[in-house]
Amino acid sequence: MDLPGDLERWLPVVLVAALAVPAVIGVAWLLFRTRIRKGVGRTDALRRTVAEVGMVAGTVPWLWMILTPIPGEGLVHLVPFEDLAGQLERPLSWVFFQVTGNLLVFAAFGLLAPVRWPIGPWRVLGIAALASASVEFLQWALDLGRVASVDDVLLNAGGAALAALCSRRWWALQGAGS
Repeated sequence: MDLPGDLERWLPVVLVAALAVPAVIGVAWLLFRTRIRKGVGRTDALRRTVAEVGMVAGTVPWLWMILTPIPGEGLVHLVPFEDLAGQLERPLSWVFFQVTGNLLVFAAFGLLAPVRWPIGPWRVLGIAALASASVEFLQWALDLGRVASVDDVLLNAGGAALAALCSRRWWALQGAGS
C-alpha cells in the first residue's frame, strides 16, 4: 500500500489504538465509579474522568509513533522554520500529514487540560512546549533515526494551545482558564 507520508508504517499504531477503545472506556468507567463512591458529584466526576482519560488516550498513540525507531540516520534541526521550509519542497500530501500530525500530538492535552484544571492556553502552550522538547530530546538521545526539530516543538505546542482555545466554552463550567 502506498500511502502519503509513509502512513503504512503507522497503521499498526492506529489499529492497536482502535482496539484499545473498549479498555479505555472500561478504565474511564471504573475511575468514574470510584469517584462517585468517594463522594465526588456526578457532573464533576464525569468531567474529571473524561478529561484525564481523554488526555492520556489522545496523546499516547502519538508518542508511540514519535518514539518508534525508523531506519536511517537521525537529524537535528535547531534553527526555527529551517526544517519546515525544507519540508515544503516535498509533495503536498507529505507536508499535510507532517504539519497536521505535529499539530495533533498534544491536541488532546490542550483540549482537555483546561477542562480538568484551572489553566488557560498560555500555560497549556508552555507545558506542551516542555513536553514536546522532551520528546524531541529523546528522539535524539535514543538515536531513533528520526528528525529532532525545534519546528516540531513549535507545531506540537501550537496545536495544544489552539486545542485549548477550542475548549474555551467548557472552561466556564469550573471557572478555569486563568
